[in-house]
Order: sequence, then C-alpha cells, then structure tokens
Amino acid sequence: MIEKIKEAVAYIQSRGADQPQIGIVLGTGLGNLASKIEAEEVIEYGDIPHFPVSTVESHSGKLIYGTLSGKKVLAMQGRFHYYEGYSGAEITFPIRVMKLLGIEKLLISNAAGTVNPDFKKGTLMLIDDHINMIPDNPLRGKNLDELGSRFPDMSQPYNKELNQLLKQIAKEKKITLHEGVYTPVAGPNLETRAEYRYLRKIGTDAVGMSTAPEVIVANHMGLPCCAISVLTDECDPDNLAPVSLEEILEIAGRAEKDLTALYEELIKRI
Repeated sequence: MIEKIKEAVAYIQSRGADQPQIGIVLGTGLGNLASKIEAEEVIEYGDIPHFPVSTVESHSGKLIYGTLSGKKVLAMQGRFHYYEGYSGAEITFPIRVMKLLGIEKLLISNAAGTVNPDFKKGTLMLIDDHINMIPDNPLRGKNLDELGSRFPDMSQPYNKELNQLLKQIAKEKKITLHEGVYTPVAGPNLETRAEYRYLRKIGTDAVGMSTAPEVIVANHMGLPCCAISVLTDECDPDNLAPVSLEEILEIAGRAEKDLTALYEELIKRI
C-alpha cells in the first residue's frame, strides 16, 4: 500500500502539483467550488496510478490543483463510496496521497438527508461527530505504521478550531449552519421509515453514504479536518415522500453557494 501511495504521489508531483496546503473533497452535486479555483493542473483520476475511478454520474472524477483564497489547494471533484464496490482502504486512498503531497488541513463536503425535524432541506450542517455504519473500516488489516498508530484516538474527529472558525464565519455572513451528528450508511438505496426512526433514536441528525472513512484516515494520519453536509431532503418517517437523485442535485446546487462562501473564507483565514 505504501508503495502504491508513493507512486500516485510521484505522478501527481510530476504533473506540477507541488506542496498543496489544503485538501478538499467535494460531494454529490457539490462540484461548483472547484470553479472558484485558479487551476494550474487538472488530472483525471484514471490517469493517476492506483487511483479508484468514480462511477457515480454526479461525480466528475478530477483532481484539481491551483489557488483558492490565496492558498494552494488540491480538490477532489468527485469521491468514492462503499456502495460502488470499493473497500474502505480504496475509498480513502486519495486522502493518504494528499497527506503525503503535503496538505495540512482537509475540508470535506457531502449531500445528506436531515433526520432532525428542526433542520430543513436547503440548509447546511457542520458535522461535530459521526456514527459510522458503513460495514468496513479503512484501517482494517495491517497497520501502516509510517502513517499512524494502530489504534488512533477519535475523541475529537472533527477539528475543534476549524469548526469554531466555520461557526464564526457563518454568523458573520448570516448563513444558517446547524451543528450535529452525521451517520453514514452503506447505500446506495435510501432508508426506510423504520430505519429513519432508528437513526434518530441513536442520535443522528443527518444521514449519508460517505465522509466517515475519510475522517477516520485523516485522524489516523494526524490531519486536521472538518466537514459540512448540504441537507438535500427531509427524512420524516411519518411524512415520507419519494425523492429522486435529480431533486437532491437540484437542492444541493441551490445550497452550494453558502457552502462555497464558508469554505472560501475558511481557506483565507487558515
């Protein structure tokens, strides 16, 4: 695994992506932030040695290197999911690569359904903690001692300083930013009424199909990270209506301007 990571790093460096400061992972329907980057290099995932390839229509599958808010960034326009058939280690391979390329902070986004009745679709939720229900762990198997300890601490998986700064920026910009617990599940189907009731009972505020694997690996490597969910549908089990991917993408697109404003300002300040 270490050799594969180093081969991917070497290839990306050969394309001119030298010492990025901040890594960004853009979730479903949330690729617009990439358009704000003054791109110096755009690399197709399929060109990078050992990189998975995104199979989801709404994930474009490009690594973008350039400048955003005065910082060098490396953005994943499209991520990988357990439901696509990838293992936890494959899903998080790009995070390992970005860390070895030199990133110092990791900013993550996703589209999620709100299970908390007080949170409405079209708003944002800052992830304070998660309950991982994806049935694989990216750290399973032989530990990569060069990258982190066998049993990494997860008492504060989402960096407190980054979260505090995001809350401050949201207040200044008058952007609604809820704070809560995110639960990723295997997918790709959406949840049943009974599952939504269960998720709410165990403390979930928003449910999705990603993010926790990347956060686990970031913590394993000592990489400070934060994550924001764009809430695209309301998961009220007593008034549950069918929802389509088209609707999710449309709402994500509308809410994305606030996510972009938060992350642009965060990057400027860190």
